Amino acid sequence: MKLMHVLSVCLLTVVVLLSSCSKTDKTKVMTQKDFPAPPVAITKADTFSEFGNLRIDNYFWLKEKSNPEVIDYLNAENAYCDTVMNRTLPLQNKLFEEMKGRIKEDDISVPQLEQGYYYYSRTEKNRQYPIYCRKSGSLNAEEQVIFDVNKMAEGFPAYIFTGYEVSDNGKIAAYAFNNTGSFASFTLSFKDLETGTDLPGKIENIQSFTWAGDNRTIFYTIGNEALRPYRVYQHKLGSAAGTDRLIYEEKDELFSVGLDRSKSREKIFIYSGSFTTTEVRMIDAIAPDGDFNIFIPRQKDVEYGVAHHPEKYFILYKDNDHKNSKVMEAPLTGFDDKNTWKELIPHDPQVKIENIEVFQQYLVMYVRFNGLKEIRVMNLADKSINTISFPEPVYTVSPRSTPEFNSTKLRYAYQSLNRPSTVYDYHMDAKTSEKLKEQEIPSGFTPDDYTVERHWATAPDGTKVPMALIFKKDLKRNGEHPALLYSYGSYGYSTDAWFNSNAFSLIDRGFVYALAQIRGGSEMGEQWYEDGKLMKKKNTFTDFIACAEYLVNEKFTSPDQLAIMGGSAGGLLVGAVVNMRPDLFKVALALVPFVDVINTMLDSSLPLTTQEYEQWGNPNEKEAYEYIMSYSPYDNIKTQNYPNILATAGLNDSQVSYHEPAKWVAKLRSMKTDDNILLLKTNMDSGHGGATGRFDSLKETAFEYAFILDRTGWIGK
Repeated sequence: MKLMHVLSVCLLTVVVLLSSCSKTDKTKVMTQKDFPAPPVAITKADTFSEFGNLRIDNYFWLKEKSNPEVIDYLNAENAYCDTVMNRTLPLQNKLFEEMKGRIKEDDISVPQLEQGYYYYSRTEKNRQYPIYCRKSGSLNAEEQVIFDVNKMAEGFPAYIFTGYEVSDNGKIAAYAFNNTGSFASFTLSFKDLETGTDLPGKIENIQSFTWAGDNRTIFYTIGNEALRPYRVYQHKLGSAAGTDRLIYEEKDELFSVGLDRSKSREKIFIYSGSFTTTEVRMIDAIAPDGDFNIFIPRQKDVEYGVAHHPEKYFILYKDNDHKNSKVMEAPLTGFDDKNTWKELIPHDPQVKIENIEVFQQYLVMYVRFNGLKEIRVMNLADKSINTISFPEPVYTVSPRSTPEFNSTKLRYAYQSLNRPSTVYDYHMDAKTSEKLKEQEIPSGFTPDDYTVERHWATAPDGTKVPMALIFKKDLKRNGEHPALLYSYGSYGYSTDAWFNSNAFSLIDRGFVYALAQIRGGSEMGEQWYEDGKLMKKKNTFTDFIACAEYLVNEKFTSPDQLAIMGGSAGGLLVGAVVNMRPDLFKVALALVPFVDVINTMLDSSLPLTTQEYEQWGNPNEKEAYEYIMSYSPYDNIKTQNYPNILATAGLNDSQVSYHEPAKWVAKLRSMKTDDNILLLKTNMDSGHGGATGRFDSLKETAFEYAFILDRTGWIGK
């Protein structure tokens, strides 16, 4: 069937179904047979020779973003998706209003003191984006609006405001933005906070930036053609961007560069790092025209971070013998000789030190023990350590900005699956926490209406895998309830028990909401991460399957009621497990999924490819190629039944190109043997994060949840 004919058929059926939807049985779980035929991507056989083997890819052509046939195909898939989901429109609207009702639309963050100003953000009713403000010297002072992102985003279907930094004298704000919805690159601009007007001299295609201490120098990074941040430039206010001085270029394709300024405000750091190795360069912030000095030269499989204190440096250090990291001290001079270093906090195989924060009088360590986060505070005078304790068995805690180096208060946020986010100041002198603000749920919320539990599934190799569960207190474990199982499982990023207000649109309808903390994340320490990457990547998938089987065996749910969800590398997870155990799941949501692994990892021109050899392996090497090929979702699609599947994509996605889910869906359509629904929904205006406005984003979530409810037969609940 020709592509344009498919497109016209799909658009016609939208009209037909719209006119007849009032006659549709809203509680019926409809199958593919109840709808017109979906789009069929034309096949163009591309043949590849790899390690002496021939491989044919019929949908390789979908990478051609400039090809009108590709855009027509994506539009046809969107039209078909709208046709199938038309019957759920009332439910989508209901879900959206529920989710919106849990958001305090006119809200304000807790102000934070920095350099004589109290900075905060606020939101207003029916407006999509935040407004950034400050007050001088006192919370009773007059408000100064720095950025109203709503006005900045007017006329753009997508708009990303990455944030801003203010010069030390408080007069100039540097900020970055784009209107593509992509995370690839941004425009750097400067605003005079005394006049409220932008200064001339925008800088295009930057990725990160930081101020020096002279109020006129800024450092920024740019990416190469594959979007790897590889160069650091120095810019002087008022000068043309073309005259900016190149400070550093990272030539190793495995390494990316980033910028940071110390909390003491005395040092600027250039971080050059791969996934396994780090090198740090630094300069005095008040003398930005000098040369950057290497802290210690890079050494394979050694990662380190540096925090400056007027009396010494603190180093968070990791190598193969200290996988969970330790904390070292180094003198202000001679720091480049490791023989001058002293161990302050030894390595503990049971406790991973994730980050450190240095104040004038205190060292703060953010650690993970037994899968849960802790905050440990050391008094630098007497080396005593106090741990901030938390009462619940499943929770998460995260640092909030505490910019003042001399502060004796540490700001953090605490939340759990049934506890909205609450911001505290921890008084490091008194060792007490002060509650500042609790997330308000305007439509009402009672934490005690829900049960939160921690469970452990057993993986095929005997490893115990933790899960966090939440469900209504009156739920009976009889196997008759639906469930949504979510995870990520890559890059060492942990799937923590955040409060997700949107999820209660499922939980209140009888769902069990479960988070699987599988290998590939760092929930149980650094070894947990290493046991889920490279030649051990399949542990991620078998861990997830073990968690799903546990939910079924313990009668939380059944395969006919079980939905799974993952995004990006979590979409890889979803794609892999539906190939391996399609019988275990009723519904699968793969959001901007990384599913064409072998092709992407063989194409060094694509973003994130070469650097990620240390995550997935280098497929130019036969052993790694064969291992990746053995699980790559696109390459392992079989002639078998599959669950109901919704895949999403972003046309401007720089992290996972739109063509990966598009190819995956096209191949699934040609090979699956069931009548379950398979949908591809592409955001034609945005990128990896989907819609950028807070309400537009809620509509996307409502759409996804409506698919879950519809496919599990709970649409009328």
